[in-house]
Amino acid sequence: MIISEIFKKKGEPFFRILEEKISLLSLKKKNSVISLGGGAFLNKNIRRTVKNSSVSFWLDVNIEELSRRLKSSKKRPLLNKKNLNETIQKIYIERKKTYNEADFRIKCYFQKPEDIVEKIIRIYEKKRN
Repeated sequence: MIISEIFKKKGEPFFRILEEKISLLSLKKKNSVISLGGGAFLNKNIRRTVKNSSVSFWLDVNIEELSRRLKSSKKRPLLNKKNLNETIQKIYIERKKTYNEADFRIKCYFQKPEDIVEKIIRIYEKKRN
């Protein structure tokens, strides 16, 4: 099932349990890049595992850019609300404190994806050595 179907048929709590199991299994892999969903890092078990075994990056995007990117998305059940901008702002504010627990925060405003990737590689290589 796709995420929106899981939310619809089984609910968000079921999805979060599944997300935790899959994320924790994925985090055991070596030499991997794992992109966690926006809600995954909020989970204490996932966050603890990330902090103990990985280098984490918060790719911070401003609310206006998030709204632009997500305005036509049907794949994000938490955003299927009437006022998208208000919902995004509420979620961003609620999650910001936890996201700040990532090892590194990269402000992605007005940066090209390849520049962001280069920055991540530089930080990771420096931390590794």
